[in-house]
Amino acid sequence: MSSHSRWSTPAADALSVAPGFRLVDVDTRATPGYDGDKDQGKADLEAGVAPLADLQERLFAQSVAGTATGSVLLVLQAMDTAGKGGIVKHVVGAVDPQGVELASFKKPTAEELSHDFLWRIRKRLPDAGRLGVFDRSHYEDVLIGRVRELAPADEIERRYGAIVAFEAEAAELGIRVVKVMLHISKEEQRERLADRLERPDKHWKYNPSDVDERALWDDYMDAYQVALERTSTPLAPWHVVPADRKWYARLAVQQLLIDALADIDPQWPGADYDIATEKQRLAAS
Repeated sequence: MSSHSRWSTPAADALSVAPGFRLVDVDTRATPGYDGDKDQGKADLEAGVAPLADLQERLFAQSVAGTATGSVLLVLQAMDTAGKGGIVKHVVGAVDPQGVELASFKKPTAEELSHDFLWRIRKRLPDAGRLGVFDRSHYEDVLIGRVRELAPADEIERRYGAIVAFEAEAAELGIRVVKVMLHISKEEQRERLADRLERPDKHWKYNPSDVDERALWDDYMDAYQVALERTSTPLAPWHVVPADRKWYARLAVQQLLIDALADIDPQWPGADYDIATEKQRLAAS
């Protein structure tokens, strides 16, 4: 259950992809399930740091003690400028980095292309007791792969089923898969790209190819619609997070992570030594 009272509906319920879901109907400036404004949202984001960090530290402590049986994998997908980096910095960045495994999947290398598309993904699944983050993921292979026709149509079709099976296997290993599409409008993306061109400290973030991809916006939205429909399952549901308001997107993802970790309910590992004896030894040292 969501921890902040201004969540009128649990974040997972408010944002989940249900049968009949239509991406085109999502208001990218909406705040589903949350009744607060920007100032309240920022305050709740700050208030959520402590419970998220506590749960994640408990999970990491279990990994150190060798007692962890579960982990969480946050999958972030989005069009450029939608805020994946902000989620990594402002949400995931608030927890102990020792317990975080971040993977950013770029264009496949020649070696990776010689294997099945999931080969490089499998190697980056989080170990027990860790919070894994995929900044882009295996979904690139049914998004840009579909739009840019980087693979035959029958291979793209095969991949949807392969992804569902792969995520089911991950769930069986105790990995809670939290899939998030940060959904930004084409107009908001234009403003964010323009901002990058105006600010020298953001020039490094700008890529001229982003403008080329904008010409294929509708094709990408169609590809996302199909991917969401075909791969949102009870074991690994999709959550579409309106991302035009950065504060809401960060708050929503933070809440999804808190709820996933709370469901695992990690406990502090017990001491495997006699505490009284160690106190005496320490005092005498």
